[in-house]
Amino acid sequence: MTIARKLPLDELAADLADARRRPSRSAFLTRAVRGLLRLADEASPAWLLRAAAAPSDYDVLLRALQVPVVAKSDPAVSPALRGFEERNKLLSSRGGLLSAAAAADHLHLSRQAVDKRRRAGTLIGLPIGRRGFSYPAWQFAREGTVPHLETILRALREHDPWMQCLFLLNPNADLGDAAPLDALRTGRLEEVRRLARAFGEQGSL
Repeated sequence: MTIARKLPLDELAADLADARRRPSRSAFLTRAVRGLLRLADEASPAWLLRAAAAPSDYDVLLRALQVPVVAKSDPAVSPALRGFEERNKLLSSRGGLLSAAAAADHLHLSRQAVDKRRRAGTLIGLPIGRRGFSYPAWQFAREGTVPHLETILRALREHDPWMQCLFLLNPNADLGDAAPLDALRTGRLEEVRRLARAFGEQGSL
């Protein structure tokens, strides 16, 4: 007796049918799936295979939206994608992200204490969907955090964590094209603090 194997599309169909019970989810999925079906019809097989080879479902969507037919039909998509790409670079740069548990283990603190530091603005935690917050690995030193990180984050408190990451990781001409993070590691606190204050004032305008 041969047992029919359930295909992935069959499973998705079941999930979509179940979504009808939740109006907001149904409305979103209707528009999203309609767009994906149109994209699958218009894009070349090579583009579709390239997108399907992405490491995660979210990356599949980002790659798919880079298909030339999308940019042609909706020019506003390209600038939005660049923003997503910049965030992805931040997420993957300099060691990636640590979970709350890994950050707590490194700092010899409880997860509650790590979250308290995040809420106090003395540790950068990035919101990652339903998983809560993840912590950029580059803010940690062999012991504790990068020297004077808390001082700089206080100067940047008017900015959200993403902008704080951009400030710390982007090369700065006033530092000889060094990133503020690297300048902190080499003891250039006053220079970085001055730049952070100026950057922070921009966020309070």
